[in-house]
Amino acid sequence: MSVPAFGLGTFRLQGQVVIDSVSTGLELGYRAIDTAQIYDNEAEVGEAIAASGIARDQLFITSKIWVAHFAADALIPSLKESLRKLQTDYLDLTLIHWPSPDDQVPVEEFMSALLEAKQQGLTRQIGISNFTIDLMQQAINVVGAEQIATNQIELHPYLQNRKVAEFARRQGIQITSYMTLAYGEVLNDPVIQQIATQHQATPAQVTLAWAMQLGYAVIPSSTKRANLQSNLGACDLRLTEDDMARIAGLERAHRLTSPAGLAPHWD
Repeated sequence: MSVPAFGLGTFRLQGQVVIDSVSTGLELGYRAIDTAQIYDNEAEVGEAIAASGIARDQLFITSKIWVAHFAADALIPSLKESLRKLQTDYLDLTLIHWPSPDDQVPVEEFMSALLEAKQQGLTRQIGISNFTIDLMQQAINVVGAEQIATNQIELHPYLQNRKVAEFARRQGIQITSYMTLAYGEVLNDPVIQQIATQHQATPAQVTLAWAMQLGYAVIPSSTKRANLQSNLGACDLRLTEDDMARIAGLERAHRLTSPAGLAPHWD
C-alpha cells in the first residue's frame, strides 16, 4: 500500500495535548502521523517529531490543504508554510481536505496545483479527502488515478461507505478511514464487544482490525498512553470471515461528519 495501514491521527488535539500524544505515539512505535492545516497544530506536531530524534526517512507525515488555499497562487505557498511549521522539507502525503465549497475553485485548478507541488518535491504523494464518486472522477480526469494515493473518508462499522470504497478500489486508489471508531460509539456495540471477547481483544482493536482487513488505512487518535499502546495491537489481530460478516451487518448510514457549507452531496 502506498499509505501505511496504521497511523496516528491528531484531529481536535492542540497545544501540549497534541505534543504529548505525538511524542508518546512515536515512543511506542507509531511512524505515520496525520495532521491538517485547519487543525491548527502543525507546529506542535513538528515540535514533537523534531524532539523525538527519529530520522525523517523513518516517518510518514500527512497534512491537508484547507479550502481557503485552493487557488492556484495560494496552494503551494500554504504547503510551504505547513512544511515550515512541521520542520520538514517535504510531506509524504498531501491531501485536499474537503471539496471546494460551491465549486468556488474548480477541481482542475487545485488538483493541478497539488500535482505541481509533487513535481516540485514538496510532497511525495498526493490525494483527496471527503470526495464523492463524482468528485473522485473529476480529480482522476485532471491528474490520473495513478497520481491519487488515497481518498480519506469517514468510514466505520455504522457508515461503511461501500459505494465510494468500491469505486476507489476499481481505480487503484486506497481508502483511508477516519473516525473508524465513530467517536467511540461502536465500542459499545454488542456485536463488536462479543467479537472482542472471543479474541481476547478490545472493541477498538477489533474495529481497527476490521478496517485494515478490508484494505483500508486507519489513523486513530488518543491522548492516553494506554489507548495508544492498545490500539497498536489491532495490527496483529486477525478476524474470521464470520466476524467480518457480522460487522458488515452493522451498516446503518450513520454519518457523523457533514459540516454545513463544506459537505458535498454524499453518495
